[in-house]
Amino acid sequence: MKYIIAGISMFFMGTIAAQNLKGKLVNESGTPLEDAGIFNKTSGQHNHTDATGHFVLDRTTVNDTIYFSILGYETQTRVVSRTDLEKPITIVLKESFISLDQVVLVSKVDALSRLVDVDVKTNPVKSSQEILRKVPGLIIGQHAGGGKAEQIFLRGFDVDHGTDVAISVEGMPVNMVSHAHGQGYADLHFVIPETIENINFGKGPYYADQGNFNTAGYVNLKLRKRLDQSMVSTEIGQFGTRRFMGMLNVLENQNSSAYLASELYLTDGPFDSPQNFNRINVMGRYSYALPGEQELILTASHFSSKWDASGQVPQRAIDQGLIGRFGAIDHTEGGQTSRTNVVLNHTKNLGSSKSLETMAFVSQYHFNLFSNFTFFLEDLVNGDQIEQYEDRLMAGAKTVFNNKSAKFGNLEFEYNGGIGFRYDNIDDNQLSRTLNRQELLQRLAYGDIDEVNAYAFAGASVNSGKFTFEPALRLDYFKFDYYNKLSGLYDNRSEEKMAISPKFNTIYSPTQNTQFFLKTGIGFHSNDTRVVVANGGQEILPAAYGVDLGTIVKPMDKLVLNATLWSLFLDQEFVYVGDAAIVEPSGKTRRMGVEVGARYQPLDWLYLYSDANYTHARSTEEADGADYIPLAPDFTMSGGMTLGNTDGFFGSLNYRYIDERPANEDNSIVAEGYFVTDATLNYSLKNWTFGLIVENLFDTEWNETQFATESRLFNEASSVEEIHFTPGTPFYVRGKVTVSF
Repeated sequence: MKYIIAGISMFFMGTIAAQNLKGKLVNESGTPLEDAGIFNKTSGQHNHTDATGHFVLDRTTVNDTIYFSILGYETQTRVVSRTDLEKPITIVLKESFISLDQVVLVSKVDALSRLVDVDVKTNPVKSSQEILRKVPGLIIGQHAGGGKAEQIFLRGFDVDHGTDVAISVEGMPVNMVSHAHGQGYADLHFVIPETIENINFGKGPYYADQGNFNTAGYVNLKLRKRLDQSMVSTEIGQFGTRRFMGMLNVLENQNSSAYLASELYLTDGPFDSPQNFNRINVMGRYSYALPGEQELILTASHFSSKWDASGQVPQRAIDQGLIGRFGAIDHTEGGQTSRTNVVLNHTKNLGSSKSLETMAFVSQYHFNLFSNFTFFLEDLVNGDQIEQYEDRLMAGAKTVFNNKSAKFGNLEFEYNGGIGFRYDNIDDNQLSRTLNRQELLQRLAYGDIDEVNAYAFAGASVNSGKFTFEPALRLDYFKFDYYNKLSGLYDNRSEEKMAISPKFNTIYSPTQNTQFFLKTGIGFHSNDTRVVVANGGQEILPAAYGVDLGTIVKPMDKLVLNATLWSLFLDQEFVYVGDAAIVEPSGKTRRMGVEVGARYQPLDWLYLYSDANYTHARSTEEADGADYIPLAPDFTMSGGMTLGNTDGFFGSLNYRYIDERPANEDNSIVAEGYFVTDATLNYSLKNWTFGLIVENLFDTEWNETQFATESRLFNEASSVEEIHFTPGTPFYVRGKVTVSF
């Protein structure tokens, strides 16, 4: 009889096991916690809370041990009871110090992003330049004035302003196709640093939801949905620097919240010719949620910036005493830009672990830049100043269906699928020769561009024991139209192209603190529309073939290590030639590299991190010795430490290093490397925080951006090719006062 009872008991236990564990996570004030991790230590199953704090964990049985974890809160452990499986549970997490032990390594292809969230929250970004530096291995540099997008280095790429890194904010693309100043131009200055919640990123072309420009990797910034407190801050520093920032809670109730944020930034910079730089940002964010059902977020923002610039200066002019390091050959460089965005994000819970996520955006953009790279090489009388200009309307939408509990026979798996489009209407895209930013001398390129990208993708995640397999496929369609206004006749040309990008990732997680991964995939980057139609559709969407083999391990609660071996082959490298309005194809390239990183928190008030990256980058179609890829870095390193906590004194020390690198194909011209250290020190007293920010703590003389350029000065009989550079910021200190209420 007892065996019969035991058998019946086991039967009902199995029945209960077929039920899912459902519930929600909130903080002590009842606010839902989004993207919190739910991990079944017994079975290895895992999931995350949705936008309203709700979750469903499949295949959970009685007596399973479940971890509930999110940064900034104490990890809670719960042993599942029979009652837990019969009705939804509510888990209340208590706030605590940000700590590495709050991160559980699960079978996710973007697991490293969750570790970098710790970097962001223990040491928040202090400027728009620092946003991208949070991505391990990514180095940026500013040139030709603070209003331009930064030059990006990642995985042995000089990405220019974004050609090989796909950048987005809340899903809205930042990269500009067929931009007047460079293909993939990505200007993030419209983001107010204090509004950033976290950074999601991935390296390589392995992500089906990422399309154009996702070759070296992608970065997606997530913004705060709501504010814990309103705040106002003021910064004053050297070089006439002033910054005023405010974030104000304007609505907070059970289902809705809203806040406003604004920023005004002014500086002259360290240059002999003042930058007269000013930037203004305004953003509003409204969230509406029905817990467990749906969430809607509306974001509207406006950004405007103007500046003067000293440009890149030739080393010989400094050696000859014609100018100082912070001088200029052409004092009339500079520009202005603006961007207005409206973004709608909607998440709908469809029940049974299904959801629908929709994002739509519209953006109005303006850009006007005056530069002089060659001085008097082409025109000995007027000089070689050029103007690049465009007005752009960009719109798009994306819808993704997710099913986290699908079945096919006895096979249980997750899958998603999405469709979307992006449309760019660019009017008066032009390159012109000008004089003193006033007189138009000659139009070199002038026309209207229409570019459409429609896409679809699908992917699945299949668990088999400790393995997770993730096959995926992406399909992209492009249509390029260019109306050449310089032609005497009506000249409107079009080209079309499709790209198929398969991906396959494998993750092996023997324990909750160990992950091994093998990522493979094909990505692409597009060429400029003006070049596409001129070349009759050749080299439109050259592919990138990548493979990553790596691991993330957590040998101790507060120590995480990561290492990756990787390779990336490009069908075609693109180099933008700004003074010719073309993107030059420069042949096939191959990059191979190794990345290592460590994050360690020996004490609650001490957090250490470091990332090192080595890359061997070469052209595959050139002879040995002439196959260097100009400005491709071979070794970079960054890291730092954060001390203290939010009570009393706290601060940070951060460094970044880039090795010297070839500036031309035969390495006869070398771009110098640098090691720069920044520091912050803060003191918190009740709702007041007093801070000191120091850039280039040791006053290092460094060149922030460098190019091998042929130029001629006014007094020279012939041209010279050598390093032209923008000097890096010298010792630069500013004070900051913040009050929260």
